Amino acid sequence: MAESSISSIEDRPLSVDQQLWRWKVLISTYFAYAGFYLVRKVFSLCKTTLAKDYGFDYTSVANIWTAFLVAYMLGQFINGFIGRKWGPRVLLLGGLGLSMAFSIACGFANSYYTFLAFMTFNGLAQAAGWPGCVGGVAEWLRRRERGTIMGFWSTNYVVGNIAVKMIGGALLGYYSTLYGGHYGVRYTFFGCTLLSFAIWWLVYFWQRDKPEDLGLEPIVDHEHPEDRVVVSTTREHAGWAAYKQLLLNPIVPTMGFAYFSIKFLRYTLDSWLPTFLALHGMEVDRASYYSSIFDIAGFAGAVIAGLVVDRLVRSRWEIVCLVMGAGLVLSYITVIRFGSSPVMLSVCFGLVGFMLYGPDTLLAGAAAVGVAGQRNAVAVAGLVNGLGSIGPIVQEQINGHILQAYSPDEAVIITNRLGLWISVLFFIAAVAMTIQAYIGRQRRNATSTEF
Repeated sequence: MAESSISSIEDRPLSVDQQLWRWKVLISTYFAYAGFYLVRKVFSLCKTTLAKDYGFDYTSVANIWTAFLVAYMLGQFINGFIGRKWGPRVLLLGGLGLSMAFSIACGFANSYYTFLAFMTFNGLAQAAGWPGCVGGVAEWLRRRERGTIMGFWSTNYVVGNIAVKMIGGALLGYYSTLYGGHYGVRYTFFGCTLLSFAIWWLVYFWQRDKPEDLGLEPIVDHEHPEDRVVVSTTREHAGWAAYKQLLLNPIVPTMGFAYFSIKFLRYTLDSWLPTFLALHGMEVDRASYYSSIFDIAGFAGAVIAGLVVDRLVRSRWEIVCLVMGAGLVLSYITVIRFGSSPVMLSVCFGLVGFMLYGPDTLLAGAAAVGVAGQRNAVAVAGLVNGLGSIGPIVQEQINGHILQAYSPDEAVIITNRLGLWISVLFFIAAVAMTIQAYIGRQRRNATSTEF
Protein backbone atom coordinates (compact mmCIF):
# COMPACT_ATOMS: atom_id res chain seq x y z
CA MET A 1 0.00 0.00 0.00
CA ALA A 2 2.85 2.36 0.88
CA GLU A 3 4.62 1.71 -2.40
CA SER A 4 1.49 2.48 -4.45
CA SER A 5 1.09 5.70 -2.50
CA ILE A 6 4.66 6.61 -3.33
CA SER A 7 4.13 5.87 -7.00
CA SER A 8 0.94 7.91 -7.10
CA ILE A 9 2.76 11.02 -5.82
CA GLU A 10 6.51 10.83 -6.43
CA ASP A 11 6.32 9.11 -9.82
CA ARG A 12 3.45 11.22 -11.12
CA PRO A 13 4.44 13.70 -13.86
CA LEU A 14 4.52 17.31 -12.74
CA SER A 15 1.88 19.64 -14.09
CA VAL A 16 2.86 22.78 -15.98
CA ASP A 17 2.06 24.93 -12.95
CA GLN A 18 4.06 22.67 -10.62
CA GLN A 19 7.06 22.84 -12.95
CA LEU A 20 6.78 26.61 -13.34
CA TRP A 21 6.52 27.30 -9.63
CA ARG A 22 9.28 24.83 -8.79
CA TRP A 23 11.63 26.74 -11.07
CA LYS A 24 10.55 30.00 -9.45
CA VAL A 25 11.20 28.61 -5.96
CA LEU A 26 14.58 27.14 -6.90
CA ILE A 27 15.72 30.34 -8.63
CA SER A 28 14.47 32.70 -5.91
CA THR A 29 15.96 30.69 -3.03
CA TYR A 30 19.22 30.25 -4.96
CA PHE A 31 19.60 33.99 -5.32
CA ALA A 32 18.26 34.51 -1.80
CA TYR A 33 21.25 32.85 -0.18
CA ALA A 34 23.63 34.57 -2.57
CA GLY A 35 21.91 37.77 -1.40
CA PHE A 36 22.57 36.86 2.22
CA TYR A 37 26.26 36.50 1.35
CA LEU A 38 26.33 39.93 -0.26
CA VAL A 39 25.47 41.49 3.10
CA ARG A 40 27.63 39.12 5.15
CA LYS A 41 31.03 38.65 3.52
CA VAL A 42 31.83 42.30 2.83
CA PHE A 43 33.45 42.55 6.26
CA SER A 44 35.97 39.81 5.41
CA LEU A 45 37.13 41.74 2.33
CA CYS A 46 37.54 44.90 4.39
CA LYS A 47 39.69 43.44 7.19
CA THR A 48 43.00 44.70 5.83
CA THR A 49 41.54 48.17 5.14
CA LEU A 50 39.98 48.35 8.61
CA ALA A 51 43.32 47.50 10.17
CA LYS A 52 45.14 50.05 8.00
CA ASP A 53 42.76 53.03 7.81
CA TYR A 54 40.46 52.68 10.82
CA GLY A 55 43.18 52.10 13.40
CA PHE A 56 41.98 48.58 14.36
CA ASP A 57 44.54 45.90 15.16
CA TYR A 58 43.97 42.38 13.87
CA THR A 59 42.79 41.20 17.27
CA SER A 60 40.02 43.83 17.18
CA VAL A 61 39.09 42.84 13.64
CA ALA A 62 38.95 39.19 14.71
CA ASN A 63 36.80 40.11 17.73
CA ILE A 64 34.20 41.84 15.54
CA TRP A 65 33.93 38.85 13.23
CA THR A 66 33.86 36.48 16.20
CA ALA A 67 30.90 38.42 17.66
CA PHE A 68 29.13 38.00 14.33
CA LEU A 69 29.87 34.28 14.28
CA VAL A 70 28.70 33.71 17.85
CA ALA A 71 25.42 35.47 17.05
CA TYR A 72 25.16 33.48 13.82
CA MET A 73 25.66 30.20 15.69
CA LEU A 74 23.03 31.01 18.32
CA GLY A 75 20.68 32.29 15.65
CA GLN A 76 20.80 28.95 13.80
CA PHE A 77 19.13 27.17 16.71
CA ILE A 78 16.58 29.96 17.16
CA ASN A 79 15.74 30.27 13.46
CA GLY A 80 15.63 26.50 12.95
CA PHE A 81 12.94 26.30 15.62
CA ILE A 82 11.05 29.34 14.24
CA GLY A 83 11.14 27.92 10.72
CA ARG A 84 9.81 24.53 11.88
CA LYS A 85 6.97 26.31 13.68
CA TRP A 86 6.06 29.14 11.26
CA GLY A 87 7.59 28.19 7.92
CA PRO A 88 10.69 29.03 5.86
CA ARG A 89 9.23 32.07 4.06
CA VAL A 90 9.13 34.01 7.33
CA LEU A 91 12.84 33.36 7.80
CA LEU A 92 13.85 34.35 4.28
CA LEU A 93 12.03 37.66 4.01
CA GLY A 94 12.53 38.73 7.62
CA GLY A 95 16.15 37.64 7.90
CA LEU A 96 17.33 39.17 4.62
CA GLY A 97 15.46 42.41 5.27
CA LEU A 98 17.02 42.87 8.70
CA SER A 99 20.46 41.91 7.44
CA MET A 100 20.32 44.59 4.75
CA ALA A 101 19.45 47.22 7.36
CA PHE A 102 22.41 46.22 9.55
CA SER A 103 24.74 46.17 6.54
CA ILE A 104 23.80 49.76 5.70
CA ALA A 105 24.50 50.70 9.32
CA CYS A 106 27.97 49.16 9.02
CA GLY A 107 28.60 51.32 5.96
CA PHE A 108 28.15 54.41 8.14
CA ALA A 109 30.11 52.98 11.09
CA ASN A 110 33.48 54.44 12.08
CA SER A 111 34.26 53.04 15.51
CA TYR A 112 35.13 49.60 16.83
CA TYR A 113 32.08 49.35 19.08
CA THR A 114 29.68 50.43 16.34
CA PHE A 115 30.99 47.74 14.02
CA LEU A 116 30.86 45.25 16.89
CA ALA A 117 27.20 46.00 17.67
CA PHE A 118 25.82 45.96 14.14
CA MET A 119 27.83 42.93 13.04
CA THR A 120 26.41 41.07 16.06
CA PHE A 121 22.85 42.01 15.07
CA ASN A 122 23.66 41.02 11.50
CA GLY A 123 24.79 37.59 12.69
CA LEU A 124 21.40 36.88 14.26
CA ALA A 125 19.61 37.96 11.06
CA GLN A 126 21.98 36.05 8.79
CA ALA A 127 21.23 32.82 10.67
CA ALA A 128 17.78 32.78 9.08
CA GLY A 129 19.26 32.32 5.62
CA TRP A 130 20.33 28.70 5.32
CA PRO A 131 17.50 27.01 7.28
CA GLY A 132 15.03 29.20 5.39
CA CYS A 133 16.48 28.29 2.00
CA VAL A 134 16.74 24.55 2.68
CA GLY A 135 13.24 24.43 4.14
CA GLY A 136 12.01 26.59 1.28
CA VAL A 137 12.91 24.00 -1.39
CA ALA A 138 12.39 20.78 0.62
CA GLU A 139 8.77 20.25 -0.43
CA TRP A 140 9.51 20.97 -4.10
CA LEU A 141 12.06 18.15 -4.63
CA ARG A 142 11.49 14.41 -4.87
CA ARG A 143 13.82 11.89 -3.27
CA ARG A 144 15.34 10.46 -6.46
CA GLU A 145 16.30 13.91 -7.79
CA ARG A 146 17.17 15.64 -4.51
CA GLY A 147 20.94 15.06 -4.59
CA THR A 148 21.40 16.23 -8.18
CA ILE A 149 19.18 19.30 -7.93
CA MET A 150 20.46 20.32 -4.50
CA GLY A 151 24.01 19.70 -5.67
CA PHE A 152 23.53 22.46 -8.22
CA TRP A 153 21.26 24.52 -5.97
CA SER A 154 23.65 24.36 -3.00
CA THR A 155 26.26 26.22 -5.00
CA ASN A 156 24.25 29.34 -4.12
CA TYR A 157 26.71 30.25 -1.40
CA VAL A 158 29.66 29.47 -3.66
CA VAL A 159 28.26 31.89 -6.22
CA GLY A 160 27.50 34.35 -3.43
CA ASN A 161 31.07 34.07 -2.22
CA ILE A 162 32.49 34.60 -5.68
CA ALA A 163 30.11 37.50 -6.35
CA VAL A 164 30.95 39.36 -3.16
CA LYS A 165 34.68 38.86 -3.75
CA MET A 166 34.46 40.10 -7.33
CA ILE A 167 31.95 42.91 -6.83
CA GLY A 168 33.05 43.84 -3.33
CA GLY A 169 36.72 43.61 -4.25
CA ALA A 170 36.19 45.90 -7.24
CA LEU A 171 34.24 48.46 -5.18
CA LEU A 172 36.78 48.35 -2.37
CA GLY A 173 39.75 48.77 -4.70
CA TYR A 174 38.14 51.53 -6.79
CA TYR A 175 36.81 53.74 -4.01
CA SER A 176 39.81 53.18 -1.75
CA THR A 177 42.12 54.36 -4.54
CA LEU A 178 39.88 57.28 -5.44
CA TYR A 179 38.82 58.58 -2.02
CA GLY A 180 40.64 56.55 0.65
CA GLY A 181 39.98 53.45 2.73
CA HIS A 182 37.02 54.84 4.68
CA TYR A 183 35.04 55.49 1.50
CA GLY A 184 36.15 52.15 0.07
CA VAL A 185 34.61 50.31 3.01
CA ARG A 186 31.48 52.45 2.98
CA TYR A 187 30.65 52.06 -0.70
CA THR A 188 31.45 48.35 -0.64
CA PHE A 189 28.78 47.83 2.04
CA PHE A 190 26.32 50.10 0.21
CA GLY A 191 26.83 48.56 -3.24
CA CYS A 192 26.45 44.95 -2.10
CA THR A 193 23.37 45.83 -0.04
CA LEU A 194 21.72 47.42 -3.07
CA LEU A 195 22.03 44.14 -4.98
CA SER A 196 20.53 42.24 -2.05
CA PHE A 197 17.55 44.59 -2.05
CA ALA A 198 16.69 43.52 -5.60
CA ILE A 199 16.95 39.87 -4.55
CA TRP A 200 14.57 40.43 -1.60
CA TRP A 201 11.80 41.37 -4.05
CA LEU A 202 12.51 38.29 -6.16
CA VAL A 203 11.98 36.12 -3.07
CA TYR A 204 8.80 38.00 -2.17
CA PHE A 205 7.16 37.29 -5.52
CA TRP A 206 8.58 33.86 -6.41
CA GLN A 207 9.04 31.85 -3.19
CA ARG A 208 6.32 29.71 -1.57
CA ASP A 209 6.91 27.04 1.07
CA LYS A 210 4.96 24.25 -0.65
CA PRO A 211 2.75 23.61 -3.70
CA GLU A 212 -0.37 23.50 -1.54
CA ASP A 213 0.12 27.21 -0.71
CA LEU A 214 -0.70 27.89 -4.37
CA GLY A 215 -3.61 25.48 -4.59
CA LEU A 216 -1.47 22.85 -6.36
CA GLU A 217 -1.16 19.13 -5.67
CA PRO A 218 1.79 18.09 -3.46
CA ILE A 219 4.99 16.97 -5.19
CA VAL A 220 6.50 14.80 -2.43
CA ASP A 221 5.23 12.02 -0.19
CA HIS A 222 5.91 12.89 3.44
CA GLU A 223 5.47 9.32 4.62
CA HIS A 224 8.13 7.93 2.26
CA PRO A 225 10.82 6.51 4.60
CA GLU A 226 13.30 4.84 2.26
CA ASP A 227 16.29 7.15 2.68
CA ARG A 228 15.55 8.39 6.20
CA VAL A 229 17.69 7.58 9.22
CA VAL A 230 15.68 9.50 11.84
CA VAL A 231 11.99 8.78 12.44
CA SER A 232 10.18 12.00 13.36
CA THR A 233 6.84 13.71 12.96
CA THR A 234 5.69 14.74 9.49
CA ARG A 235 3.20 17.35 10.70
CA GLU A 236 3.44 20.67 8.86
CA HIS A 237 3.98 22.66 12.08
CA ALA A 238 5.70 21.14 15.11
CA GLY A 239 6.93 22.44 18.45
CA TRP A 240 9.64 21.85 20.99
CA ALA A 241 9.13 18.09 21.49
CA ALA A 242 9.80 17.28 17.83
CA TYR A 243 12.74 19.72 17.73
CA LYS A 244 14.32 18.09 20.79
CA GLN A 245 13.86 14.62 19.32
CA LEU A 246 15.92 15.64 16.31
CA LEU A 247 18.62 17.24 18.43
CA LEU A 248 19.03 14.14 20.61
CA ASN A 249 19.18 11.59 17.79
CA PRO A 250 22.88 10.54 17.61
CA ILE A 251 23.38 11.10 13.90
CA VAL A 252 22.28 14.76 13.98
CA PRO A 253 24.97 15.85 16.51
CA THR A 254 27.51 13.77 14.56
CA MET A 255 26.53 15.62 11.39
CA GLY A 256 26.96 18.82 13.39
CA PHE A 257 30.47 17.82 14.51
CA ALA A 258 31.40 16.89 10.94
CA TYR A 259 30.06 20.26 9.81
CA PHE A 260 32.09 21.94 12.57
CA SER A 261 35.23 20.61 10.88
CA ILE A 262 34.03 21.62 7.41
CA LYS A 263 33.08 25.15 8.46
CA PHE A 264 36.31 25.58 10.44
CA LEU A 265 38.25 24.94 7.23
CA ARG A 266 35.96 26.85 4.87
CA TYR A 267 35.74 29.94 7.04
CA THR A 268 39.48 29.93 7.61
CA LEU A 269 39.92 30.34 3.86
CA ASP A 270 36.90 32.57 3.31
CA SER A 271 37.88 34.85 6.15
CA TRP A 272 41.65 34.99 5.98
CA LEU A 273 42.93 33.88 2.58
CA PRO A 274 42.50 37.35 1.02
CA THR A 275 44.33 38.82 4.02
CA PHE A 276 47.20 36.32 3.76
CA LEU A 277 47.61 37.06 0.06
CA ALA A 278 47.49 40.83 0.66
CA LEU A 279 50.14 40.62 3.38
CA HIS A 280 52.34 38.69 0.96
CA GLY A 281 52.35 41.67 -1.39
CA MET A 282 49.19 41.35 -3.47
CA GLU A 283 46.92 44.36 -3.87
CA VAL A 284 43.63 43.96 -1.99
CA ASP A 285 41.58 43.61 -5.17
CA ARG A 286 43.92 40.96 -6.66
CA ALA A 287 43.91 39.07 -3.37
CA SER A 288 40.12 38.93 -3.53
CA TYR A 289 40.21 37.64 -7.11
CA TYR A 290 42.84 34.95 -6.47
CA SER A 291 41.10 33.71 -3.36
CA SER A 292 38.03 32.89 -5.49
CA ILE A 293 39.93 29.95 -7.09
CA PHE A 294 39.01 28.05 -3.95
CA ASP A 295 35.32 28.78 -4.52
CA ILE A 296 35.31 28.07 -8.25
CA ALA A 297 36.79 24.60 -7.70
CA GLY A 298 34.35 24.11 -4.83
CA PHE A 299 31.46 24.79 -7.20
CA ALA A 300 32.51 21.80 -9.30
CA GLY A 301 32.92 19.61 -6.22
CA ALA A 302 29.44 20.45 -4.96
CA VAL A 303 27.79 19.63 -8.29
CA ILE A 304 29.65 16.34 -8.72
CA ALA A 305 28.86 15.26 -5.16
CA GLY A 306 25.14 15.75 -5.80
CA LEU A 307 25.24 13.78 -9.04
CA VAL A 308 27.05 10.90 -7.35
CA VAL A 309 24.49 10.78 -4.50
CA ASP A 310 21.58 10.28 -6.92
CA ARG A 311 23.18 8.21 -9.67
CA LEU A 312 25.79 6.00 -7.98
CA VAL A 313 25.08 5.57 -4.26
CA ARG A 314 21.26 5.75 -4.16
CA SER A 315 20.87 8.71 -1.82
CA ARG A 316 23.57 7.45 0.57
CA TRP A 317 25.07 10.90 1.13
CA GLU A 318 27.29 9.66 3.98
CA ILE A 319 29.35 7.52 1.56
CA VAL A 320 30.20 10.56 -0.57
CA CYS A 321 31.19 12.46 2.58
CA LEU A 322 33.50 9.60 3.55
CA VAL A 323 35.26 9.42 0.18
CA MET A 324 35.65 13.18 -0.19
CA GLY A 325 36.84 13.37 3.45
CA ALA A 326 39.75 11.13 2.52
CA GLY A 327 40.40 13.35 -0.51
CA LEU A 328 40.36 16.42 1.75
CA VAL A 329 43.16 15.00 3.88
CA LEU A 330 45.24 14.32 0.76
CA SER A 331 44.50 17.83 -0.55
CA TYR A 332 45.89 19.48 2.57
CA ILE A 333 49.03 17.40 2.25
CA THR A 334 49.34 18.84 -1.28
CA VAL A 335 48.91 22.39 0.06
CA ILE A 336 51.68 21.90 2.61
CA ARG A 337 53.98 20.36 0.03
CA PHE A 338 53.47 22.76 -2.91
CA GLY A 339 51.89 25.98 -1.56
CA SER A 340 55.14 27.92 -1.25
CA SER A 341 54.00 31.18 -2.92
CA PRO A 342 50.76 33.20 -2.80
CA VAL A 343 49.78 32.17 -6.34
CA MET A 344 50.59 28.49 -5.79
CA LEU A 345 48.82 28.59 -2.46
CA SER A 346 45.66 29.85 -4.21
CA VAL A 347 45.91 27.12 -6.85
CA CYS A 348 46.51 24.31 -4.34
CA PHE A 349 43.56 25.45 -2.28
CA GLY A 350 41.42 24.91 -5.37
CA LEU A 351 41.87 21.18 -4.77
CA VAL A 352 40.89 21.66 -1.13
CA GLY A 353 37.80 23.56 -2.27
CA PHE A 354 36.76 20.71 -4.58
CA MET A 355 36.94 18.14 -1.77
CA LEU A 356 35.52 20.47 0.89
CA TYR A 357 32.44 21.87 -0.82
CA GLY A 358 31.01 18.45 -1.71
CA PRO A 359 30.46 17.35 1.92
CA ASP A 360 29.64 20.96 2.83
CA THR A 361 26.66 21.15 0.47
CA LEU A 362 25.51 17.61 1.28
CA LEU A 363 25.52 17.94 5.06
CA ALA A 364 23.66 21.24 5.06
CA GLY A 365 21.51 20.45 2.02
CA ALA A 366 20.42 17.05 0.69
CA ALA A 367 21.37 15.24 3.91
CA ALA A 368 19.48 17.76 6.05
CA VAL A 369 16.36 17.10 3.96
CA GLY A 370 16.74 13.33 3.64
CA VAL A 371 17.84 12.31 7.12
CA ALA A 372 14.45 13.06 8.75
CA GLY A 373 12.16 14.04 5.87
CA GLN A 374 11.11 17.21 4.09
CA ARG A 375 9.00 18.68 6.89
CA ASN A 376 11.94 18.47 9.31
CA ALA A 377 14.48 19.89 6.85
CA VAL A 378 14.40 23.46 8.22
CA ALA A 379 14.99 22.20 11.78
CA VAL A 380 17.77 19.73 10.87
CA ALA A 381 19.47 22.37 8.72
CA GLY A 382 19.38 24.78 11.65
CA LEU A 383 20.74 22.21 14.10
CA VAL A 384 23.54 20.97 11.85
CA ASN A 385 24.48 24.47 10.79
CA GLY A 386 24.23 25.71 14.38
CA LEU A 387 26.61 23.06 15.72
CA GLY A 388 28.83 23.49 12.69
CA SER A 389 28.93 27.25 13.17
CA ILE A 390 31.02 26.81 16.30
CA GLY A 391 33.87 26.04 13.88
CA PRO A 392 34.02 29.53 12.34
CA ILE A 393 34.05 31.08 15.83
CA VAL A 394 36.99 28.96 16.96
CA GLN A 395 38.95 29.47 13.75
CA GLU A 396 38.50 33.24 13.82
CA GLN A 397 40.13 33.57 17.22
CA ILE A 398 42.87 31.03 16.49
CA ASN A 399 43.78 32.52 13.12
CA GLY A 400 43.56 36.08 14.44
CA HIS A 401 46.02 35.14 17.19
CA ILE A 402 48.35 33.37 14.74
CA LEU A 403 48.33 36.35 12.39
CA GLN A 404 49.06 38.74 15.26
CA ALA A 405 51.84 36.62 16.78
CA TYR A 406 53.74 35.36 13.71
CA SER A 407 55.09 36.66 10.44
CA PRO A 408 52.91 36.15 7.35
CA ASP A 409 55.02 33.24 6.08
CA GLU A 410 54.99 31.51 9.45
CA ALA A 411 51.26 32.11 9.83
CA VAL A 412 50.50 30.40 6.52
CA ILE A 413 52.57 27.35 7.47
CA ILE A 414 50.92 27.03 10.89
CA THR A 415 47.37 27.43 9.57
CA ASN A 416 47.98 24.87 6.82
CA ARG A 417 49.15 22.30 9.34
CA LEU A 418 46.16 23.06 11.52
CA GLY A 419 43.92 22.59 8.48
CA LEU A 420 45.41 19.13 7.90
CA TRP A 421 44.52 18.02 11.42
CA ILE A 422 40.98 19.41 11.16
CA SER A 423 40.51 17.52 7.89
CA VAL A 424 41.52 14.32 9.71
CA LEU A 425 38.83 15.05 12.33
CA PHE A 426 36.25 15.40 9.57
CA PHE A 427 37.24 12.05 8.10
CA ILE A 428 36.77 10.41 11.51
CA ALA A 429 33.33 12.02 11.81
CA ALA A 430 32.46 10.78 8.31
CA VAL A 431 33.30 7.23 9.39
CA ALA A 432 31.00 7.63 12.41
CA MET A 433 28.15 9.02 10.23
CA THR A 434 28.46 6.09 7.84
CA ILE A 435 28.13 3.60 10.69
CA GLN A 436 25.23 5.46 12.32
CA ALA A 437 23.35 5.81 9.03
CA TYR A 438 23.70 2.09 8.36
CA ILE A 439 22.44 1.18 11.85
CA GLY A 440 19.55 3.67 11.63
CA ARG A 441 18.33 2.33 8.29
CA GLN A 442 18.63 -1.27 9.48
CA ARG A 443 16.50 -0.51 12.53
CA ARG A 444 13.92 1.35 10.46
CA ASN A 445 13.71 -1.50 7.95
CA ALA A 446 13.35 -4.05 10.75
CA THR A 447 10.53 -2.02 12.28
CA SER A 448 8.77 -1.70 8.91
CA THR A 449 9.09 -5.46 8.30
CA GLU A 450 7.63 -6.32 11.71
CA PHE A 451 4.74 -3.94 11.09
